[in-house]
Amino acid sequence: MQKDQTSNAPGSNHIQPFTPRINCICCIGAGYVGGPTCAVIALKCPEIQVLIVDKNQDRINAWNGETLPIYEPGLDEIVKHCRGRNLFFSTDIDAGIRDAQLIFISVNTPTKTYGIGKGRATDLQFVEAAARHIGQIATGKKIIVEKSTVPVKAAESIAKILYSNIDDNVSFEVLSNPEFLAEGTAINDLLQPDRVLIGGSQTDPGIEAINQLAWVYEHWVPPSKVLRTNVWSSELSKLASNAFLAQKVSSINAVSAICEATGADISDVAHSIGLDKRIGSKYLQASIGFGGSCFQKDVLSLTYICEALNLTEVADYWHQVVVMNNYQKKRFARKIIQCLFHTVSNKRIAIFGFTFKKDTADTRESSSIYVGKYLMDEEARLVVYDPKADKGQIISDLREVSSQDPQRVDRLVSVINDPYDAAKDAHAIVICTEWDEFKALDYEKIYNSMYKPAYIFDGRIILDHAALLRIGFHVEVVGKVMKKPVNDLTPF
Repeated sequence: MQKDQTSNAPGSNHIQPFTPRINCICCIGAGYVGGPTCAVIALKCPEIQVLIVDKNQDRINAWNGETLPIYEPGLDEIVKHCRGRNLFFSTDIDAGIRDAQLIFISVNTPTKTYGIGKGRATDLQFVEAAARHIGQIATGKKIIVEKSTVPVKAAESIAKILYSNIDDNVSFEVLSNPEFLAEGTAINDLLQPDRVLIGGSQTDPGIEAINQLAWVYEHWVPPSKVLRTNVWSSELSKLASNAFLAQKVSSINAVSAICEATGADISDVAHSIGLDKRIGSKYLQASIGFGGSCFQKDVLSLTYICEALNLTEVADYWHQVVVMNNYQKKRFARKIIQCLFHTVSNKRIAIFGFTFKKDTADTRESSSIYVGKYLMDEEARLVVYDPKADKGQIISDLREVSSQDPQRVDRLVSVINDPYDAAKDAHAIVICTEWDEFKALDYEKIYNSMYKPAYIFDGRIILDHAALLRIGFHVEVVGKVMKKPVNDLTPF
C-alpha cells in the first residue's frame, strides 16, 4: 500500500481482521474520564495490560502516588489494587502507542475561547495533537477510539490525519465510544452502565474492530447493553444525551421560579412530575443550576453544530437551555442581595460547597463560581468551605471570572477548612453544593455564632427547613416560599 492510498479508511474492506484478541490498551489522557475508565478495565480484564499516558508529569506522579489527582468514590481502591499489576501510569506516550493494539483518545475538549465559534464550538486541538502523535509513532494494526466528547464528524478528521501519516505496515480503524459517566458516581456508572455505545465503519474491518472493543467490555457488561452503531450516530448520541439531561435540569429550574412567584412548592411539583413514567424523577432536583465540564460545553457544541447546518430554530432551542441555567444562578444571587437588605457590601457570607456537585473535587463551571462572582460584584466578603475542593483552585476559579479586577479576590475571599469557622460572624450561609455533611452540622451552634438576623440560602434543597426556622434562621430555598422564623417579631 502506498502512503497516499486510503484503502484502510472507513468504507474500505481491505484491512485484515484485528486478531488475536486485545491484550494491551493505551489511553492518552489521564483525566476524569481516562483514569477511572481504564482503571475499571484493568480491574475487570486482568489479562489485558492497561497503560495510561499523559504529558503532565505532576498528574502522572499523583496517579502513581498515595493521593490520586481526582477524587471519585471507589477509585482509590481500584487503582491501588491494579497498579503495578496490569495498570500503569507513564509520560512515555510513544511506548504506549507502540505497544497497544487499542488506543483511547481521552483528552480535554473544551469550548473554544477564540476565533470562529468562540464560546460555542468545541476546541479539538488536543484531539488533533493526539491523532498526529499516533500517526507518527504507530506500527501495525491499531484500533483508535474516541473517548473524548467530540462534535459529529470528528472521527472523519481523525481518520484523515491518521491516514496521511501511515506507511505500508500501518493500518487503523477509528471508533467512537463515548462515556456516559456522572462525576461522583463514575465507578458505579462504569461497573453497571445503562449502555455501552460503540460506533464504527460498517465494513468487515470496522465491524471486527467494534467486536474487539465490545469483547473488552463484555468481561463485565451484559452483551445486550453493548450497542453497535455507525460513528456519526455514536458521536451525536453523546451530545444529545447531555443536552437532554441539561434540558431537564433547566426545565425544573424554570418551574422553580414560577413556584417562588406563586407559592407552589417545587418539591411537591417535581415529585408529581417525576411519577409520570414518561418523564421519570431523575434530574428533577431544582437547584442553583448545573455545572461541571460537560453539560454547558456539550449543549453549546450542539448549538454550534446546528448553526453551522443552518438549523437556526434548533440552535435557538438548545441555546435556551444554557440561557435558563445562567438565569437561575443570577436569580439566586439577586435573592441573597435582596434579602440582606439590598446590600452585601462588606458583609461576611459563608459559601458552603464549591465543587459543582457532591462526591467530587471538580469545580469546573460550578454554580458556586458565578454566585460568588455576583456577590463579589456587590463587594461581599466570601468565606468558602468545601470538603474536597482545592483552595488554590477555588481562588483561581474566582479570579478567572474577575478578569477585570482579579486582585479583588485576594481582598474579598478566604477559604477555610472548617464550616463552623466559616459561619462565625457571617450574615448568611449559602448552600451551593449538596454535600451530605451539610445536613449533619450543628445549626444551633452556627446560629449562635452569626450576625442577626441570620440567613440560610439553601440552593440545593437539602436541609431541614422547619428545624432551621425553629432555631431562628431566616430561610430561603430554591422553588419555595418560606415562613418567617419562629422567634421573628418584625411587623412586616
